[in-house]
Amino acid sequence: MNALRSIRWPYAVIALLAVAAAAFGLLRPQLTPAAATTSKKKPGATERIKQNPPPKLFTDAEIATIGKQAAAQRKRADTLFAQWKAAHGSTRDDKAFAAWAARQVPAPPSAKERAAQLREVQALAKTRTAVGKKAATWLELHGKKDIWKLYLHDQRELIPAQQGTAEKAELKSALKLAKTISDQLAARDKQAAPFVLDPTLRPEKHIKPGAKGPYSYPSRHAARSAAAVTFLSTLSPHRTSEYEWMQDEVLYSRLYMAGHVTSDLTAGTLLGDLIGDYELAVSGH
Repeated sequence: MNALRSIRWPYAVIALLAVAAAAFGLLRPQLTPAAATTSKKKPGATERIKQNPPPKLFTDAEIATIGKQAAAQRKRADTLFAQWKAAHGSTRDDKAFAAWAARQVPAPPSAKERAAQLREVQALAKTRTAVGKKAATWLELHGKKDIWKLYLHDQRELIPAQQGTAEKAELKSALKLAKTISDQLAARDKQAAPFVLDPTLRPEKHIKPGAKGPYSYPSRHAARSAAAVTFLSTLSPHRTSEYEWMQDEVLYSRLYMAGHVTSDLTAGTLLGDLIGDYELAVSGH
């Protein structure tokens, strides 16, 4: 495994930021307590990961299967998006696109198919370790947005500031659209998460008997990750394999801790790939 794939990337970025922040703190005038209180902001993605660095993550062998299943959505998404672009060009119309993209996501699997996928998650749960739980917890927390924002921050160090600001807004737009559409579909299709179907998978969730939600089809983590990877890979193609690896880590973590079954993840990935293609088109990349 090379240096990038062993999670050294956050430490390099964070170390540079820490040095710069320290230097800035020494040079700038000291704020009064009142001014310091009013100027305090919530920590950004870089700071959050700096405060909570990545633990040892899952092996390539563990994430390989879900990675292949997610990768299969890429070609399908490109084919579908070509249809949208032929009809709408590169004009931004988030409302119309959201409605169209939602229609491209397959209907949830049958009850029989979902039950079979649940059994796979139940079997995986029996193999959990303390190391695996720590990895999955970190990926669940930071895999929604922070990881992808940190990757973009890394890229922005090498490009003009105006371009970097625009790309930051574009990634934010893609991540927001992924959340919006996946949440709408989840509320419509009402597919209960694995830990709701089998509360023993996550007893700390304290699911009440007869609970219907939370719903898990399609996966929000998967949609956001795929949208980010599609977008970032076009900006920096030579790092595509690294982005895809991290995407697979995030997806596997959702199976590992019974947040989703496989079809939740593949549906979310397809949706996210479409959103990434859309954001690239309307932003002129």
